[in-house]
Amino acid sequence: MPSRNAKLYSLFLVFADVFVLMLAFSIAYVLRVQNDPRPLLVPVYAQTYFLTFIAIVPFWIATFAALGLYNATTYNRRLVEWTKIAIGSLIGILLVIGYEYVSGERVFPARLVTAYALAGSFVLILFEREIMRFTKTMLFRLGRGTSRVLIIGNSDATKDIARAISETTKTGYRVVAMNCPARLVPKDLANVEHFSETEEALAAIRRLHVTTIIQTDLYDSSDRNQLILGAAQTKHINYNFIPGEAEFYSGKNTVDVFMGYPMISVSQTPLIGWGAIAKRVFDTVASVLLIIVLSPFLLALIVLQKIFNPGPVFYVSLRLSQFSKPVRLIKFRSMSPKYGSRDAAEEFEDMGRPDLAAEYRKHRKVSNDPRITAFGNFLRVTSLDELPQVFNVVKGDLSLVGPRPILPQEVQFSEGKAALLHSVKSGVTGLWQVSGRSELSFDERIELETFYAQNWSFWLDIKILLKTLAVVVRKQGAK
Repeated sequence: MPSRNAKLYSLFLVFADVFVLMLAFSIAYVLRVQNDPRPLLVPVYAQTYFLTFIAIVPFWIATFAALGLYNATTYNRRLVEWTKIAIGSLIGILLVIGYEYVSGERVFPARLVTAYALAGSFVLILFEREIMRFTKTMLFRLGRGTSRVLIIGNSDATKDIARAISETTKTGYRVVAMNCPARLVPKDLANVEHFSETEEALAAIRRLHVTTIIQTDLYDSSDRNQLILGAAQTKHINYNFIPGEAEFYSGKNTVDVFMGYPMISVSQTPLIGWGAIAKRVFDTVASVLLIIVLSPFLLALIVLQKIFNPGPVFYVSLRLSQFSKPVRLIKFRSMSPKYGSRDAAEEFEDMGRPDLAAEYRKHRKVSNDPRITAFGNFLRVTSLDELPQVFNVVKGDLSLVGPRPILPQEVQFSEGKAALLHSVKSGVTGLWQVSGRSELSFDERIELETFYAQNWSFWLDIKILLKTLAVVVRKQGAK
């Protein structure tokens, strides 16, 4: 919901970034050229240096904009913002170096100026953004620059949205009134006026100084919908329609015009188009490199498997991946060779362990599986049993990150979510593995992996891969 204040804040960020970049380049020049007695690679006058920078800075700012540094989705998330500032600073310096190469003119009189400019731009922009963030929070806390919101709707999303934007110091929105059933007004929301009738709520817009209307339902009566929109138009305030159905928030949504009507196209996942191509390229390159680096280690594990766990080295299991396509999942065998070919509950029954069969049917796992050998237990605890799955990634059956491939018989336990869960390719690791692994129930695992399918981003993949390393090192939840 971009408001006038959000756009103004983004504009302030642009001017602040330009000023800070100029400051960073000035400091870099002064530190090396004027305060360092060592000879320069080539003399560059200060006027030439700054004029060149002024010519390049619009492209630097355009790079920041392309990275989303002027969007609320980025500057309201500190870690994401810091990462993009680092990337933008590096690209900006590369732009200057590229200009030097193409034009044949020297911009940096010494290599240290380049290093100082890179470090200075990153650190100073980081500092500037934190000051801007603190200033914005203080202004919101004082009630300055906030949007006063009237929420209208009858769905459960009405309550969720009211609660989500109620933290004024972060969102810049203050919910002052709600036109909805009383049960949808959050109990922890203070000083919110409740209206049962839409006409009463719209009549109070001036009195409550409402600046934004958020509607979460399209009513059967077109006159009623037009009344709400007309009130916003005649009083010159913002109007936003947010579909109350959760499906409109998941996946990738686009808004277009079809036959003169606005059309919302809803995809199951944002992992389509160029995103899917980039993910596949990354998977292929990363998995091939992993195989090369880990090949001596994999050979050592094969030898140890033959010594301590006689029988087949690998265990191949039929699993369901993207679009419920069956794939042959490769793992180091961790069970006795006579187990693993049938459903686990049936095998426990044959072993005379109905307690384990009942536990497995309920949680889709057991705490102490008697089918696992001593060396197999070591492989599982260290997660080394899953290393051969990098070959599945090279083949294209799996991705490095994605929902865990499920057994064919497990589909019945997630019939409502299976289609959405399999809208993306299954992965070697995923949100389940880094969020508790075996400590989570089957239903919790499905919820996490459904969230991943609906909210994929390349940045999320990177975070999961990094967290996976930490989880494996600490041996958290591996069973």
